[in-house]
Amino acid sequence: MDRQNLEKLGLRAVFLNFLKSEAFGGIFLFFAAVFAMIIANSPLSDMYFNFWHMQLGIEVQGLMHPFPFLAHLGAQGENGSVFIGFSMHHWISDVLMALFFLMVGLEIKREILFGELASFKKAIFPALAALGGMVVPGAIYFTLNAGTPSAHGFGIPMATDIAFALGVIMLLKSRVPMALKVFLVTLAVVDDLGAIVVIALFYTSALDYWFLLLAAVLIGVLIAFNRLGIKQLTPYIIVGVLLWFAVHNSGIHATIAAVALAFCIPVRPKFDLEDFTPLVNNTAESFIRGRSEDQVFLNESQVENLRDMQRQIHMVQSPLGRLERALHPWSAYCIMPLFGFANAGVRLDGDIDFSAIFALDHVFLGVMLGLLIGKPVGIFLITFLCEKFGIASRPTGITWGEILGAGMLAGIGFTMSIFVSDLAFVGTEHAKQAAEISKIAILSSSLLAGLVGALFLLFLSVLRRDYKQR
Repeated sequence: MDRQNLEKLGLRAVFLNFLKSEAFGGIFLFFAAVFAMIIANSPLSDMYFNFWHMQLGIEVQGLMHPFPFLAHLGAQGENGSVFIGFSMHHWISDVLMALFFLMVGLEIKREILFGELASFKKAIFPALAALGGMVVPGAIYFTLNAGTPSAHGFGIPMATDIAFALGVIMLLKSRVPMALKVFLVTLAVVDDLGAIVVIALFYTSALDYWFLLLAAVLIGVLIAFNRLGIKQLTPYIIVGVLLWFAVHNSGIHATIAAVALAFCIPVRPKFDLEDFTPLVNNTAESFIRGRSEDQVFLNESQVENLRDMQRQIHMVQSPLGRLERALHPWSAYCIMPLFGFANAGVRLDGDIDFSAIFALDHVFLGVMLGLLIGKPVGIFLITFLCEKFGIASRPTGITWGEILGAGMLAGIGFTMSIFVSDLAFVGTEHAKQAAEISKIAILSSSLLAGLVGALFLLFLSVLRRDYKQR
């Protein structure tokens, strides 16, 4: 089997593993969100909300006197002490979500270099779909809330939750063509990239230019590592942690640092497949030669052969692929469900005035209509027009009805939408109430989008089957 076929098989395995982990992660995410809503409206609600405000970290005495810049690490206490840490909620939203965005950045880079975004012809159709699925929902929200303090929340309905959307589409199994799953994944990847750009441009506080300069220098160091051919992940991770600190204090959301780090992680392994094969063969032959007839335990020579083989296997793997595989289970089964559990808990009998839920700057309607109507309309309309004008064409094996169904599933905005809602209303009047109302709209519209999209695709599969039987 030649190298090209091996690479294709490898990419297919990575993609299938991605589908499985994201789909099952979406199921965990759903149960975490439901569990959060139950607890938030139970006798344990005070304990639930107080827990996320607990501070976790260490307090260092006298740190500011010799190193005043370290005050940025945390809250300043008495006698020059500095608390280094965050609330539990910020640990999840700023630190753990940085790992999630690191994984997202790695996925985007992989798709750009080797996947569905590797060529203009492959990328243009899902990229345009993602653009339509962001612009139309954002425009709907902004039109309804123009001139109000809540207009800044236009980014909330622009996002798609890839885990939830894939979780729903994978439950349909063979009723949905593989080409549609690839289209939805690619659309969601571009959507994630768009969400990252929106967060960086529109949800940034006052900038600290010294920390911004430090961040630029650190990104330069990461690029230099890549250009110099450094394949070990440890130097990248160390500089990446420093970059997170610099970006966090620059006024830009810290998760952007994780995306910048991801784009600097090298793709090419230290050994190519052609170099690896003779090396591992020689090591295996040496292992066999070192065997004796009455041998019970491995001798020192064989143990060293195994260590050499382990190093060779490590060096033939792509650093980007290795890091992505390491992060996927943590993201799908831990970080995302934990984020959902921390943010989906909305107390329905708390501070929300349900008599004014539709009156507060139309936040509820803006999010709801953006996700339920704006997403499918934007995705369908822009792709339909682009094909009619010859700009792009549908992937083989996908009908326009399935494009519309995928657009409905793209209305599941859950994780990314909630993430943006936490940033959108900071410093505005009724900020807390607007954020809570937006979360109710996100949860309800995501549930409806998943249900309606699944039923619509199921209906199309029945029509297709009946048509083939005639």
